[in-house]
Amino acid sequence: MWRVPSSNPSAVRAALSSGWLLVLGFVVVHAWVVWDAVAWSYTIYGDVTLYEWWARHGLETGQWPVLDYDWVYPALALVPVVLPALLSADVLGYEIVWTAMVVLLNAAATVVLVRTTDRGKVAAWWWLAFLVALGPIFVGRLDGVVAPLILVSLVLAGRRPGLATSLATAGAWIKIAPGAVVVALAATRRDLRELLRDVVVPGAIVSAAVVGLALAGGAGTRALSVFGQQDSRTLQAESVAATWFSVLRLVDPTVRIEYNDVIFTYEVQGTAARQVADALDWLLPVAVLAIAAVTWWSARRRPDHVADVVLLSSAALLLALIVFNKVGSPQFVAWIGPPLAAAIALAGPGTRRFWWPPAVGVLLTALGTQIIYPVAYGPFLNGDTWIVTVAALRNLALVVLLVGAVWRIAQLGLREPAARERIAPTTP
Repeated sequence: MWRVPSSNPSAVRAALSSGWLLVLGFVVVHAWVVWDAVAWSYTIYGDVTLYEWWARHGLETGQWPVLDYDWVYPALALVPVVLPALLSADVLGYEIVWTAMVVLLNAAATVVLVRTTDRGKVAAWWWLAFLVALGPIFVGRLDGVVAPLILVSLVLAGRRPGLATSLATAGAWIKIAPGAVVVALAATRRDLRELLRDVVVPGAIVSAAVVGLALAGGAGTRALSVFGQQDSRTLQAESVAATWFSVLRLVDPTVRIEYNDVIFTYEVQGTAARQVADALDWLLPVAVLAIAAVTWWSARRRPDHVADVVLLSSAALLLALIVFNKVGSPQFVAWIGPPLAAAIALAGPGTRRFWWPPAVGVLLTALGTQIIYPVAYGPFLNGDTWIVTVAALRNLALVVLLVGAVWRIAQLGLREPAARERIAPTTP
């Protein structure tokens, strides 16, 4: 059983249960994250300036991503990208509004976490610790928009699966990662009626609305262009699959990392790296299908643990989207915080200890990610031994977390019902 280390545990518990202290903590944490983002300037807000250009160009010329040309993001990403441009007149104003939007979305998600779960305040404190560990990248990318959607959809999954599917589907049309929650919910439905009611219908309604609006705007086949935008890429320098090449740089100067000025990122060059990247194009969907299959099997073996399996499966799928991805952007780590925060909030008293080791692991992984980017990205690209080692350990931690989540799903399915041990209540 996890315990807060303190000479006066009751005082610590009382402090953690204080709503006002939590509000103060939220303000302090986000003030620090924003201040740090501003201190790193273009390193953090480089993508945001690109968002501003897309939005301003569309407003001034009528030429819009998706509607008039292919885009690297799904169609609904236009909403958060364009909104700050409607409320600002220049790049600085856009960045201010963008940052406020991310903070407000996270505030709403934290309120849902606290007010709809018994241990929401403890989970909220962990969530704030995660944001401190991950650092300013959270407010400088679209992932800061979708992470709160992932969190809310997981918190609501037990009581309102249809609403959870709708939110996650909307998030997936902004950036694909929230679709992991939809897959987990679909794999855990008991029968076709539940699948249609809780997943297919709400997901289809949201998707039809998004695609319909894109088609009405003249997108044509560009409404789905995002699914073909990554084919030409090779391994991003800090991705999990690039770890071997990154470490090899320490002894082999012929291993090259070069800047791709078309997509504005650093990639490993060479035939071997290209072959690995091409393999990941089919390994990623295979991994998702395999996790979905294990989820389906475990949920049917242990229907009393469906809520547990949804949380574990969502975490495993989100980790798979990182581990088997040839793109390894640091902001992707923002995806894996929500499943842990939701699990801490929903965990039953008998088995909360099962969630704390991965919760600590995720915090360390987030901290390692911040050290890589933005703190020491230059030394990483230069091949400095210490930061290459940190990156390798961070990537190893992501693999361990993925294996652990999948193993836990399988372990639940393998146990006989008489020996069950609850991780989270079936009805959160």
